[in-house]
Amino acid sequence: MSWNKPLPQPTAISAPYWDGLRAHEVRLQQCEHGHWLFFPRSHCPSCGTRKLAWHTVSGQGKLYSFTVARVPTLPEFTDEMPQLLAVVALDQGVHINTTLVGVHADAVQIGQRLRPVFDERPGSVTLLRYTPVESTHPGVIAASPEILSADVSVDVAVHEPVKRQINFKDLDAMQSLVSDSFSDWSNSVEVSQELINQFAELSGDTYWIHTDPEKARAQSPFGTTIAHGMLVQVLISRMKLPLDYEVTGFTNIVNYGSDKLRFPTPVPSGCRIQARSRIKQVQVVKSGVQVTLEINVHVVGQDRPSVINELVMLYM
Repeated sequence: MSWNKPLPQPTAISAPYWDGLRAHEVRLQQCEHGHWLFFPRSHCPSCGTRKLAWHTVSGQGKLYSFTVARVPTLPEFTDEMPQLLAVVALDQGVHINTTLVGVHADAVQIGQRLRPVFDERPGSVTLLRYTPVESTHPGVIAASPEILSADVSVDVAVHEPVKRQINFKDLDAMQSLVSDSFSDWSNSVEVSQELINQFAELSGDTYWIHTDPEKARAQSPFGTTIAHGMLVQVLISRMKLPLDYEVTGFTNIVNYGSDKLRFPTPVPSGCRIQARSRIKQVQVVKSGVQVTLEINVHVVGQDRPSVINELVMLYM
């Protein structure tokens, strides 16, 4: 997976800071009179001297301020919602803007001690995150080889519990599956620009809002390219829904189409999606038992679905 989010551009002045993060160190400037500086500068803003030196520090500090962002500042950050945006006061006195990881919003407290986390996922640069000192979160977020190989799905090997066996002719048992509650989430799938381009070529829908990142960044209301709605719908087949039952006893099962298919929100390129489902209706028809399975696909971290599909299946 290529990193689809904006990245800092090191300069001659700031390069030592970014080189330090790549080496998993926090480096700060200090002037000849003892003033600590951040962000990197060519002179000290306190006394004006240009005699500055770089020093490696622990990077630890305390939480000065934070906010919980539930609406992405850019479409590319949709998969990180909600974000814990924070200002950390380092022990040297300087303040650094960052993102908190490895902690739930309810557990965040102003003044709590924090330690640095080095995020290598972007590849070209290492980013500085923070986590509480007592957190078990690793000090380095490494770029996953599976993600870097552009594998579109994340499969987690888990022991599957024994599923309830329900004969499709047992109408009471089938009706008991109808629920207002959704299942747990499926595995997640990355919707990369490469995948969008492949679908565009296959389908013939090469409209720029899907395939031209530069034009989309400049002219699209979404600020980036978005996936075709039908691509997101098709990717449901890559998502394993964690159902606790198995319908048995049928000779054939027919996909009868959809009673409803909607695309309420876009899926920006580079985001990950996941799905959940519920049985909405079970009814006896002339040729068998008809089941309406509602499947909702969401961008990871988003409450509103990107696809709502009321899939009708006929058990015969």
